[in-house]
Amino acid sequence: MFGNLSDRLAETFKALRGKGRLSAADIDGTLREIRKALLEADVALEVVKNFISAIRERALGDEVSASLNPAQQVVQIVNEELIQILGGEARKLRYGKVSPTVIMLAGLQGSGKTTLAGKLAKWLKSEGENPLLVAADLQRPNAVDQLKVLGQKVSVEVYSPEVGSGVGDPVKVAKDSIAHARSKGNTVVIVDTAGRLGVDQEMMNQAKKIRDAIKPDETLFVIDAMLGQDAVNVAKAFEDGVGISAVVLTKLDGDARGGAALSVASVTGKPIIFSSTGESLDAFEPFYPDRMASRILDMGDILTLIEQAQKQFDEQSALEMAEKLAKENFTLEDFLEQMQQLRKMGSLKSMLAMMPGAGQMRQQLDSIDEKEIDRTEAIIRSMTPVERTNPKVLNGSRRTRIARGSGMSVTDVNSLVNRFEQAAKMMKTVAKGGTPQIPGMPAGMGGVVPRKRPKDSKKKTGSKSGNPAKRAAQEQARANGSGSQESGAGSAFGIGN
Repeated sequence: MFGNLSDRLAETFKALRGKGRLSAADIDGTLREIRKALLEADVALEVVKNFISAIRERALGDEVSASLNPAQQVVQIVNEELIQILGGEARKLRYGKVSPTVIMLAGLQGSGKTTLAGKLAKWLKSEGENPLLVAADLQRPNAVDQLKVLGQKVSVEVYSPEVGSGVGDPVKVAKDSIAHARSKGNTVVIVDTAGRLGVDQEMMNQAKKIRDAIKPDETLFVIDAMLGQDAVNVAKAFEDGVGISAVVLTKLDGDARGGAALSVASVTGKPIIFSSTGESLDAFEPFYPDRMASRILDMGDILTLIEQAQKQFDEQSALEMAEKLAKENFTLEDFLEQMQQLRKMGSLKSMLAMMPGAGQMRQQLDSIDEKEIDRTEAIIRSMTPVERTNPKVLNGSRRTRIARGSGMSVTDVNSLVNRFEQAAKMMKTVAKGGTPQIPGMPAGMGGVVPRKRPKDSKKKTGSKSGNPAKRAAQEQARANGSGSQESGAGSAFGIGN
């Protein structure tokens, strides 16, 4: 979503590099470009004004002028101010003092509220809670049925005494659900309320009645991140009409300009506590302002990536894989298992987008084929157990049979075997405590690759310079035992050992 904004900011900061000092004109020019980038991203005007004013005040102070690297200091200031407009410190979901905790969802129709209810229920289950979904949206056609389907997918009970589609009293349903949750031992109640195509008094009155009936511990305002500057007016209307305690952003994976995400926390004064980044029920995560700011500035989000990995890769499986690597017994079956666990973490594109500098590789990321793992699985499943364990037996006739069985070509089979062999070599290197050399990456970045000298070759003494002073320096260096770069492997920085 923030691709264009990230690109504009990156270009702006690039112009500051290499400058030992920043003049007031340099800072004003930078702020002018940042202002344009934010307005183009549809950020609310008052938010932009406050943001630029805060940066200018700090950038013209001693904080930057006394810095050894003023350009980096400006980037740091922008990062810190971005965190502030995104809400400052992260806030966790607030649980009630008495069980069950009641969460009310409010927002416009089409904001993804019902789907968000299913995602929130699944996340709460992973946190050890026993949630109950409540179908109190009785206006939108099939809203009740949609919530039932979502409840089945995440194995969460749905309280739905009314058929909906204009039939039933949503206030009574919401109120009765609390007693139902207590009797069933549910620890959290998630009430999905009706939305409208626009803010109107009828909707606000119904939402107020539900709020008064259930007295929620959290009233979450669900907003479409692609809404743009309209998000500001909608957020204000809900805050004034119903009263919200926190914000949830949906559709952060969209290609819109992202103004809502950068405006809503500042305008409402309420924190963003969750965000949704796709259609999958797993595409849901707590919102961290510092991590989002880091993504916008193309500095990556390694912490979120690590947390996702820790959820999917259990310790026992990791130990078993480490033992196999130590014994150099890594098979195609293991290769497939690792790829499947990687897929459980979510979209490959979204994971790679969390790496620092990913914005510079946006075209490569867009070209990633998410179905490659499915094709890999089809090929490996078409192999016999012997072939999976020992790929060296894969001769021409076997590869042809595997290609036919998987619906792929022999070229695809060959490509998979080559990728597996490269992965196995890298993993063996890591298991032995070394650093793998990544193909196509220079030595010193993916591991130092020393130059090998033939065993029967004699050590070169090096040629002598015709310059007397230089020749004397060379002879002194040899006397001190210092060889030339050609005499051995250099370090990652080109310095001889």
